[in-house]
Amino acid sequence: MKVYTKTGDTGTTALFGGTRVPKHHIRIESYGTVDELNSHIGLIRDQEINTLYKNVLIEVQDRLFTVGAILATPPDKETLQNGEKRLQNLGILESDIDYLENQIDLMEESLPQMTHFVLPGGHTTVSYCHIARCVCRRAERLAVHLNDIEPTDELVIKYLNRLSDYLFVLARKLSYDLNADEVQWIPRK
Repeated sequence: MKVYTKTGDTGTTALFGGTRVPKHHIRIESYGTVDELNSHIGLIRDQEINTLYKNVLIEVQDRLFTVGAILATPPDKETLQNGEKRLQNLGILESDIDYLENQIDLMEESLPQMTHFVLPGGHTTVSYCHIARCVCRRAERLAVHLNDIEPTDELVIKYLNRLSDYLFVLARKLSYDLNADEVQWIPRK
C-alpha cells in the first residue's frame, strides 16, 4: 500500500464510509486535533517518567485512536448495508472515563492542595503536559462543535474532558516528582 493516494490533491478527503468532504470540515478538524493530541502524548511518554505514567499514556493513546475513528465516521455511515456496525468492537466506555478518574485520584493523594492557578512550566516534561492539555481542550471544543452540527458519541466528549483533567494533574504530579518549580499565579492587587 502506498502512502500517497493523490485523492486529496484537490483539497478533499474521505471519511469512514467513503463520504468526501473538504479538508477544513469540522469533522476533519476534530479528529485531526485528536491525532495532534496523540502525538503530544507520545512526546510526554518519551520522557524519563515513571513507568506507571507511561503505561497509562499508552492506554490513552489507544483510546484516542478509537476517538479518532468515531469522529471520522459520519452518523449515516455508522451502520453497514448488512446492518452491522462499521466500528465493531470500537467505542469509548464509562470504564475508560473511570480509569482516568482513578488515575487522577491516585496522583492527587500525594500532591499538596492547590490554592491558586498554576502557571505552565518549571520543567520541559511538565510543559509538554500543559501543551497536551491545551490541545486536548481544543479537541474537546471541536468535538462539541461537531456535536452541535451532527450527533457525536457523548462519551467521546466526556472522555476528552476527563483526559484534559488527567493531563493537568499529571503535570502537577510530574512537577512534584521532578522537584520542579510549580509557580502559582497570584492576581495583582
